[in-house]
Amino acid sequence: MKFKQIAFSTIFMLATLALFTNCSRSGSTVTNSKTVAGKKDTTKKKPADTVTTPVISYAPVDHAKYDSLMKRLANGDTTGKWPVKNTPYPLPGAILPFKRVVAFYGNLSAKRMGILGELPPDQMLAKLRGEAKHWEKADPKTPVQPALHYIAVVASGFPGKDNMYVNRMPDKKIDSAVRLARRAHAILFLDIQVGLSNIHAELPRLEKYWEMPDVHCGIDPEFSMKDGTHPGKKIGTYDAADVNYVSGYLTNVVKKYHLPPKIFIVHRFTRKMLTNYQNIKLHPEIQLVMDMDGFGPPDLKTGTYRDYIYHDPVQFTGFKLFYKNDSWSPPHHMLTPEEIMKMYKPHPIYIQYQ
Repeated sequence: MKFKQIAFSTIFMLATLALFTNCSRSGSTVTNSKTVAGKKDTTKKKPADTVTTPVISYAPVDHAKYDSLMKRLANGDTTGKWPVKNTPYPLPGAILPFKRVVAFYGNLSAKRMGILGELPPDQMLAKLRGEAKHWEKADPKTPVQPALHYIAVVASGFPGKDNMYVNRMPDKKIDSAVRLARRAHAILFLDIQVGLSNIHAELPRLEKYWEMPDVHCGIDPEFSMKDGTHPGKKIGTYDAADVNYVSGYLTNVVKKYHLPPKIFIVHRFTRKMLTNYQNIKLHPEIQLVMDMDGFGPPDLKTGTYRDYIYHDPVQFTGFKLFYKNDSWSPPHHMLTPEEIMKMYKPHPIYIQYQ
């Protein structure tokens, strides 16, 4: 997408600089717990910043209702692309297509990475509730599931200790995101930007969170720099093999811990961001969403959704809205839920605000 290709590196560098500084400062306050000169350590230990996993039972999926909702999502498409044929029915507890997910994206420690961290938590959650109500008004037949989409692994403008140009959020910060989501009766997405690392190395680091039934996954090809280019210099890429690795890994987690299906978000706004999409494998344990991630005026976003989401059917679709960037150029207008419901085939079932 032209606008995003021009501007994303500047925004990225500013945002990651702020986040890197914030996390570095928070890390500098950690005290050394070792004894000094053989003396007993009498420092009062703080309790671990952990969260517990709720135990929930799930009703079986109504296949007839599922088929009806998938047909409705196609919004009258007659090409045969939508709904996607031969997709597996999900396991019990599936969220899609029974609810539309409306998510706020960003990092709680960075105001420049999205609405999630731009506002104080209470104010942010109130705004999220307002957007959820707006979507339910635009599409009364589809309840809204609110969500926080937290960037847990952030591509960085700095090499870091391992030279991977990635800033991994500490457990304490991720735990705070888990608790905040639960307080808001929201689900949580952990988003991964691998930088010069790779998804095979980064995904397993977060397994303690994938074990939680209310934690889902997002990956961003934009910051997967397979040729060694530093993040922010060009747009990265994933292949279907990378997507299949994540799906397979999460499928095994779902089976092992008897979880409901994981929603799996893949961001996309160019052709090369995802190669060989037709080789993506689907699983009952995974609900895969191709999310239109580009910003710009309505006509540009419409073209991106048509070219890279509609024409490359996988399973579900998503749509990203930028409170600021979508209004940079004429007509200086961010699309409304009513406009999206009217204009797009298929209807996106995942909506993300940045």
